[in-house]
Amino acid sequence: MIDASRYPRLSRIDRPADLRTFEPTELRAIADELRTYLIESVGKSGGHFGAGLGVVELTTVLHYLYDTPDDRIVWDVGHQSYPHKILTGRRDAIHTVKQKDGVAPFPKREESEYDTFGVGHSSTSISAALGMAIANARAGNDRKVVAVIGDGAMTAGMVYEALNHAGGMDEEPNLLVILNDNRMSISEAVGGLTKMLGRMTGSKTLNALREGGKKLLGDKRSSGTARFVRRWEEHWKGMFVPSTLFEEMGFHYTGPIDGHDVDALAGVLTMLKGLKGPQLLHVITTKGKGYELAEGDQIGYHAVSPFDPEKGLVAKTGAKKPTYTDVFGDWICDMAAADEGLLAITPAMREGSGLVRFSKEYPQRYFDVAIAEQHAVTLAAGMACEGAKPVVAIYSTFLQRAYDQLVHDVAIQKLDVLFAIDRGGVVGPDGATHAGNLDLSFLRCVPNMVVMAPADERECRQMLSTGYRHEGPAAVRYPRGSGPGVALDASLDTLPIGKAELRRHGARIALLAFGALLPAAEQVGAGLGLSVVNMRFVKPLDRALILELADTHEGFVTLEDNVVAGGAGSGVAELLAAEGIVMPILHLGLPDEFQHHASREDLLAEAGLDVAGIRAAVLKRWPQLAMPEQARAAGY
Repeated sequence: MIDASRYPRLSRIDRPADLRTFEPTELRAIADELRTYLIESVGKSGGHFGAGLGVVELTTVLHYLYDTPDDRIVWDVGHQSYPHKILTGRRDAIHTVKQKDGVAPFPKREESEYDTFGVGHSSTSISAALGMAIANARAGNDRKVVAVIGDGAMTAGMVYEALNHAGGMDEEPNLLVILNDNRMSISEAVGGLTKMLGRMTGSKTLNALREGGKKLLGDKRSSGTARFVRRWEEHWKGMFVPSTLFEEMGFHYTGPIDGHDVDALAGVLTMLKGLKGPQLLHVITTKGKGYELAEGDQIGYHAVSPFDPEKGLVAKTGAKKPTYTDVFGDWICDMAAADEGLLAITPAMREGSGLVRFSKEYPQRYFDVAIAEQHAVTLAAGMACEGAKPVVAIYSTFLQRAYDQLVHDVAIQKLDVLFAIDRGGVVGPDGATHAGNLDLSFLRCVPNMVVMAPADERECRQMLSTGYRHEGPAAVRYPRGSGPGVALDASLDTLPIGKAELRRHGARIALLAFGALLPAAEQVGAGLGLSVVNMRFVKPLDRALILELADTHEGFVTLEDNVVAGGAGSGVAELLAAEGIVMPILHLGLPDEFQHHASREDLLAEAGLDVAGIRAAVLKRWPQLAMPEQARAAGY
């Protein structure tokens, strides 16, 4: 429970209605308490950190002025939402964020009526808020709708589709978009829009002209003089800000203002709340605001493990196993040294995808396209057309946003692009929005694709080299975190495409393991005397080995950390059916549901994909395998 002596105001706020009982003069103190409590809470639990600190004042003022949950606030890039969660009934549970049965890391509709739209990926808020505004107008209510977008989300194309629609409607929607401009995504924000916003916020002349005009005109906004001055202002803004982008798209632009000035926010939002039509408020914030270490290291404090706020993050000492992301990061630098044709592309995930070292060693061959997954894939296709060899480093769930481009722009044209797909399968604490549970299904149905899933670190490196040397589209899909700890070497050796590896000669049943579940399969196989195969390739499958095993075994068990529907195991069943072979097959994989947030280990156990779960499922299907070890050895 919150300590009322340390948080005399925040301890009295169980929901936004409580917040509105305070005087406006107390909002600054409430925001200060909220920031301190956020630092203390995330220090205990870990989680997304810097972005939430940057919107403390904005969150406080929004819930004070708007009648939430009846009025709708749609948060973009959901890691901004921790202060919102604290003010909306989850204050005393915020320390459980990202933990099993704890608070969700992102807005989640089933968790709270204040979470108006579920979000994990970026750039969806304006489209969703516009949809709400249209539906509310048709229903005849005057509910306010606000979209808060920031942390680099304005770089995605979907944003401009929504702005274009909203600004061009004959019946103008009543919609407020708040651009939280902190110049950051997870890394520094990149691209032309970021430069434009920088010029806008840095223009002392423009801001002086705006403020002088307001003082001169006072409240006479409807006069002919005021209309003339607004047109004059737009002309002058065009000299400082290229194309006055937002107003040209039909939004009335206000700003920029200091997003940490509670009084300024309250004044401007009070004014905008009474205006009709599409509005855009531009606020300037600092990621990590109020915690000096986070302000000084905005990348390092984007998301944190539990830490002592007095000391800050402390580097872990001692040797550690490399993660699959580390394996990729080292491999791409080694391959770049061996082949000058290699180019690396990431959609705003330099740190998460392991490209920090590459970006420093090969800056002219590194392309961060911002939060623009569709563009990233078609950019790679264009590079491949001219003889370059692009490597697209992307999270599994982010690739979903570029599926059309993968199919139409890469696969149909058989272009030479390698997809290094991180966070495949069960991811864990970030929940359903970041779980790569579908990728084997949506990749294996695409013609011309080679799809690989490594069982260990060394195999991941070999598969990356295999996919890179292959002429045509290829994907290596690997999980978050570290593998079993298999030693790496510096070679760039490849694997024969479509060849599996028989790891254990057993009897009766063969376990066909795809990727990260191989170690568990080996334990079960050893305990029950079964054959175990490291399948390696989801597409193409090792047809010869599967047919050979089908001839010598009574049944198959396929194992994958992907949904069963349409997954790797389905490919095995399709192959057998095409050959007219009828035999029992047990498909073990992830359930036909979106898993909640918990550790990777907990989620695998819940899905029955740990050693105990796999063994139990096999014995349920073939109970005769439970006979004593001696009888099995004797061939019974």
